[in-house]
Amino acid sequence: MPPRGNKKKKGGRSSAEQSDTDLVDETASNVSSSSDLRSLTGDEGLPPPDAVDETEAQEDFEEKLRDQIDGTTQKSANGRKTCLAGLRQTFSRKVLPDFIDNRKVTIQDCVERCLKKGKGEEQALAASVGSLLCVQLGSREGCEEIYNNFKPVMITIMNDKSAAAAARAACAQALGLICFIAAGDMVEVVDIMTSLEKIFCVAYLKGDGTSPSHSAALQALHCAALSAWTLLLSIAPPSKVQEFVKTHLPKLPQLLQSDDVNMRIAAGEAIALLYELARVDDEEFLGHNLDSLCARLKQLATESVKYIAKNDKRKQRSSFRDILRGVEEAEAPNDTVRFSVEEIYLDSWVKKRQYEAFKDSLGAGVNQHLQENELLRDIFSLGAPIDVAAYNKQNKISRFERHMYNSAAFKARTKVRSKQRDKRTVTA
Repeated sequence: MPPRGNKKKKGGRSSAEQSDTDLVDETASNVSSSSDLRSLTGDEGLPPPDAVDETEAQEDFEEKLRDQIDGTTQKSANGRKTCLAGLRQTFSRKVLPDFIDNRKVTIQDCVERCLKKGKGEEQALAASVGSLLCVQLGSREGCEEIYNNFKPVMITIMNDKSAAAAARAACAQALGLICFIAAGDMVEVVDIMTSLEKIFCVAYLKGDGTSPSHSAALQALHCAALSAWTLLLSIAPPSKVQEFVKTHLPKLPQLLQSDDVNMRIAAGEAIALLYELARVDDEEFLGHNLDSLCARLKQLATESVKYIAKNDKRKQRSSFRDILRGVEEAEAPNDTVRFSVEEIYLDSWVKKRQYEAFKDSLGAGVNQHLQENELLRDIFSLGAPIDVAAYNKQNKISRFERHMYNSAAFKARTKVRSKQRDKRTVTA
């Protein structure tokens, strides 16, 4: 038999040429199929490319989120902390009630396991994720059950003196917030307030009138417990308010002597809130030793000692100016929070404390939640979420109107500056 050679047949095609031809044929076939599909369904029958990309991105995002939830059960402590940190960031910056509602039991089990078996930072992260779980669910079914499951674990950690102070502080903060969101009745709220008071009461003055000495971490724990207690005070019924005024208003001014600026501010805000709630029934309410209290508040509002850092000094002065006006003149705070095309007015100490609690928990994501989260919109009486795109389109001013507005503002500014120049010339 003659040997087989590598000779090409006359007029034959090389493999490369054949591949190129096949690719062209396949592409033409695909194009033809697409054309046929368009001819059958029309251009409107196919989803736009942007919608396809958005759907794929959402699927990828949810897949990564599921991986993070599963990752909280791994053996590696560092791996669990990484996944918990990822969940905390996602839950604080995005509003995902439907996705989370479908997996709430799984997330609850993961958080509870990390609280029980973890240590230090892991427990602190788990407590934050647990509170954000309730923020996401809001008034949906199952939120109260989640609170009832978290409550004993968080109270145990908060009271455990051998646990890390940061973990105890995170549990105190989370416990106050989830009780505010999901507690079934006021008896439950008062029980949690009692547990929180046992934490911060050790910061009261000693028998000899001196402030106790605590580490910075323990002071942060006491401050977190007091802030959570004040949050729950904001929803207390009038009968309980009168009781708290009698039992706590004489003692809380002691915390104004604390070495920690955050503790002093938290105590001042608790006092201002107690005065505001007490004056709902009695507009002439003066409280316990008002002159001495106002003198201390005035001192803190103007304090300029060198051993306090500049930022702390500025924060303290600003806070205590408002607190002094609230206690001495019954003047409510007047703050405005703007987000997207909306705004809320914090015109009472009740609203301010509630807003600060959610801001501490959500961080930079608080504006997104104010815009979309039904729970926050209900608490701050914002109504149904607004379609921002439709709102902007409806309220968009024309280019000519914007030009006329800027021209009028420019003329007014020029007149004011001209008068100021004339006055400077006469003075000179």
